[in-house]
Amino acid sequence: MMAKQPILLVIAGPTAVGKTALCVELAQKLQTEIISADSRQFYRELSIGTAKPSKEEQGGIKHHFIDSHSIQEYFSPGDFERETLVLLEELFQKHPVVILTGGSGLYIKALLEGLDEMPEVDLALREQLNQRLTREGIEPLRKQLQELDSDYAGQVDVQNPQRIVRALEVCLSTGKAYSEYRKKQSVDRPFQAIKICLDRPREELYARIDQRMDQMLAQGLVNEAIQFQDYQHLYALKTLGYKEVYGHLRGEYDEQEMVRLLKRNSRHYAKKQLTWFRHQGEFEFLHPEEVKEEVLRRLGM
Repeated sequence: MMAKQPILLVIAGPTAVGKTALCVELAQKLQTEIISADSRQFYRELSIGTAKPSKEEQGGIKHHFIDSHSIQEYFSPGDFERETLVLLEELFQKHPVVILTGGSGLYIKALLEGLDEMPEVDLALREQLNQRLTREGIEPLRKQLQELDSDYAGQVDVQNPQRIVRALEVCLSTGKAYSEYRKKQSVDRPFQAIKICLDRPREELYARIDQRMDQMLAQGLVNEAIQFQDYQHLYALKTLGYKEVYGHLRGEYDEQEMVRLLKRNSRHYAKKQLTWFRHQGEFEFLHPEEVKEEVLRRLGM
């Protein structure tokens, strides 16, 4: 394999599409390691609701950024970018190809293109906004962001409250719109990226999502959520899978409705993930069964 630069093989895609099994198979073939870009699998305390691959599912392949942080640490896309660039420098000494996989688009984008330099913010303000989020819900914060930065408010994912909190803290700390800090051009990286996004026919993907939710519930998702109930104000537990369980535990709806919401919201999330990667414009969309042959062709193997 001749390459002027080392290669980062990016295998992105929505939840439950089949990233883990495929990447393990590719890593075994390429004799390389895997970097996880799943913003919830970082957290060592959570396993069931994050669909974290078991040691058996990891297939003897070294996985980085799984169980790397505590739920009490917020590991931002910028943090991921900085730490992963250092890691890649080390990995590329041993491997001409390294695999990056996950569905957290902003983390992948941060690594591939870099993020805008953001101002330092008052941590007390961040805590105050998070307390408001817990007390009032997302809508009042979204409305405040709309007043301060209508451009960003119109494009932010309202399913991700921390994005709204982050934008608000910058607006309130600096007196400037958050979107003013998001104009930077992408940076050059010392590697070549092959970008693939996994996709399946919609009904096939949705059936896999429903099956995964049933599996999570059978494995003890509700008990895992109960175990960390005192931490539900933290970002890691405000996410898909846990927030629906906490709504049920608060008595807002019955178990049947909880299951319906878990499956519906997971489907919606998968759709958003696919839309996001399509908007990036540089990903090749493939069914998982097509990827191995295409990757080996692209690598000249």
